Amino acid sequence: MITDPISDFLTRLRNAQIAGHDSIEAPSSKVKLAIANILKDEGYLKDVNVKENGSKKTLHCDLVYEGKSPKIQSIKRVSTPGRRIYKKSAELPRVLSDMGIAIVSTSAGIMTNKTARKRRLGGEIICEVY
Repeated sequence: MITDPISDFLTRLRNAQIAGHDSIEAPSSKVKLAIANILKDEGYLKDVNVKENGSKKTLHCDLVYEGKSPKIQSIKRVSTPGRRIYKKSAELPRVLSDMGIAIVSTSAGIMTNKTARKRRLGGEIICEVY
C-alpha cells in the first residue's frame, strides 16, 4: 500500500528520466492529473493521457529531453502527509529565482506559484520543479 501517491508519482518521473525512458505510467487520480497538466503546460512533459484498463485508470506521461539530459533537473516533494507546508501568497517560494516552479494546492485549484502569487492565493506547497 502506498501512503503518499503524489510522492510515488514524482519518484516515477524522476527515476524514468534518470533511466532515459520515453514515458511513464502511474495510477491516475485528479490531483496527479492536475500536476501532470501543469508540468505539460510548463514544458516539462510532452503529453499527458489517461488510459482506462477496465475499472482502473492509468496516467500516461511522455517525457522531454534536451539532447540527452532530462528537462526536469530536480523534482522534490515539499509537503508530505506527516508534515504539511502551507504558505500565504506573499510567502510562496521562488524556485531558482523564478526559473523553476512550485506547484501549489489553493482554494481555487492546483496551480503554479507564479499564478497563485498573481491571484493573491496561498495554499499547500506540493512540490518544486526545475
